[in-house]
Amino acid sequence: MKSGELFRVQGLGGAKTLSGSVAVSGSKNEALPALASAVLFGGPVTFRNIPRITDIRQLNSLLSDLGARVMMDDGGTITVDTSKLASAHVNESTARKFRASVILTGPLLSRMGEVRFAPPGGCLIGKRPIDVFLAGYEAMGATVRTDGEEFVITAPRGGLKGCDVIFRLPSVTATETLMMAAVLAHGIVRLVNVAMEPEIGALADFLNESGADIRGIGTPVLTIRGTDGTLLVSKKEHTAIPDRLEAGSFMILGALCADTLTVTDCDPEHLKVPIASLCACGVPVVVGKKRIVISGNGGIPNRSFAAANIRTHEYPGFPTDLQAPMTVLLSQVSGESIVEEMIFESRLGYAADLVRMGADIDVVHPHKAIVHGPSKLRGRELYSPDLRAGLAYIIAAIVAKGESVIHNIYHIDRGYERVEEKLKSIGVDIERVRG
Repeated sequence: MKSGELFRVQGLGGAKTLSGSVAVSGSKNEALPALASAVLFGGPVTFRNIPRITDIRQLNSLLSDLGARVMMDDGGTITVDTSKLASAHVNESTARKFRASVILTGPLLSRMGEVRFAPPGGCLIGKRPIDVFLAGYEAMGATVRTDGEEFVITAPRGGLKGCDVIFRLPSVTATETLMMAAVLAHGIVRLVNVAMEPEIGALADFLNESGADIRGIGTPVLTIRGTDGTLLVSKKEHTAIPDRLEAGSFMILGALCADTLTVTDCDPEHLKVPIASLCACGVPVVVGKKRIVISGNGGIPNRSFAAANIRTHEYPGFPTDLQAPMTVLLSQVSGESIVEEMIFESRLGYAADLVRMGADIDVVHPHKAIVHGPSKLRGRELYSPDLRAGLAYIIAAIVAKGESVIHNIYHIDRGYERVEEKLKSIGVDIERVRG
């Protein structure tokens, strides 16, 4: 994305005139660790359905800096060959730009015996410490030291060792990273109280198909029997699963602004709780095998939708990454809704901007907001604070009356592929322009 780009959005003023279908891209949160797992392979690995987003390009850059050969076509297929991996030093300037850079540390440590990296950057949504990663590496026998602002992790002689790693709180990125570190370890590693998101299961299935031994997939305890340092062999191409968060966001947009909207190329099984939450509000949702349809929605005024409480939780609970778009919807229903954010302490920071647009939201404390609806939203100039709130701002701008200008859209580009093109295809008046 060029510096200074922004979105101009002409709002619908509450009208439900959007229609058509919108396809979901591959999952960012599965594609990133899958690409990082290429470090565990002795030869080239091919990945399909990879979203063309900023975070993916940055991870590709990190892999290239390490000595990997990375080839990506225009159709979302990437081949990564780490057979000539030459470094275990994660580029500091790139790593500080996005949180997911930390997922490289596990496979690098396991394969190279050492990894050097800076604390990762990313969205400003609360404290996201890496102590769980460091504690996991130490449990596997590694030593941790600092050199200036970088961490230097060194595996014991002979490689990482079997052990139990207890997660104080489930963490998706830590689960994926430590699982990959354990794949090449000597002995059995048990990860206890892990996250259970479908992206983790998809990654584990792929690794198992390539020679890993990971058991307990989809449960709070993963048991990994290490390969004693033997690199994996790719036996087939891996296709990233659909992005459930993008699908959920389009579903919410359809509830707010569409007569009939079909979200295609998705997996409704991964969205059971958000679908149930929309149904509780009175949104007409029809679920298919690989699609979700908001059908016959135009004849129902927003104010006929009912208030509903949501509380974010680790999967299979309501996703924290859909909390901001759902709050926009709750600002348009009748009654009082309570939003509780149980994962990140700063994720409700966007609420002040929705209030400036006309929403009636009281942030009681960093983890709780009370939303009174319905409110008429008005277009405003907005600055996206993070990836997920950025898309929520687009949704709010579409609902609002008048024009909105959204800055800092590099946050949005980090996680959503061609978002303005997809929105235009269903009737949204949105334009990407230089500031």
